[in-house]
Amino acid sequence: RLPESFGRFVVIEEIGHGAMGVVYRARDPMIDRVVAIKTITLAGTEEERAHFEARFQQEARAAGGLAHPAIVTIFDYGREGDTAFMAMEVLEGRELRDLIRGGGIPPAEAVEIAARVAEALAFAHERGVVHRDVKPGNIMVLADGRVKIMDFGIARLDAPGVKTATGLLLGSPRYMAPEQAAGESFDGRADVFSLGVVLYEMLTGAAPFSGNDIPQLMYQLMNA
Repeated sequence: RLPESFGRFVVIEEIGHGAMGVVYRARDPMIDRVVAIKTITLAGTEEERAHFEARFQQEARAAGGLAHPAIVTIFDYGREGDTAFMAMEVLEGRELRDLIRGGGIPPAEAVEIAARVAEALAFAHERGVVHRDVKPGNIMVLADGRVKIMDFGIARLDAPGVKTATGLLLGSPRYMAPEQAAGESFDGRADVFSLGVVLYEMLTGAAPFSGNDIPQLMYQLMNA
């Protein structure tokens, strides 16, 4: 059943569904603005619930502190019972991974997309935020040609009180920098490496590193 609201946001319709939650289109009656509500259902043990909520809240904090035209805008964060939610701008477009699967991207357009993402990452890095999961599924190309980078769910914030695991594999292995895959300390340059992998895939239609399983993929990444 469609929920009526999350906080002050009145739900209009469901627009997406993922492994962890649902995304809704909603209206903010305070300023009559349409927003997207991203939700996560908090389940499992108390420790697991706390972990997922902290990760979700970290996404809101990371992206919410970055006002840049190529970074998704976060408006609000809250919780309703066992559901945490964040309100963000509605993005009308296609994920970059779908465009790549659809037959490739002309070189000039691929370079332009990469440049817009690079500008957004540089802006984030200057403010102490490392995305850590740059991949085609986290890049949206809007109908008007603008580009938005999304999903700061595992971003690292260089700020007091924010802790992230070291030595724990977080992110998408196919796009990781070698030092990130090795569980070593890394910085914004790992995001730049990941963007290079994305650009390669936009230009060729295939990622530069592959394998039948994670160990093979890691070997290619670390040695080839």
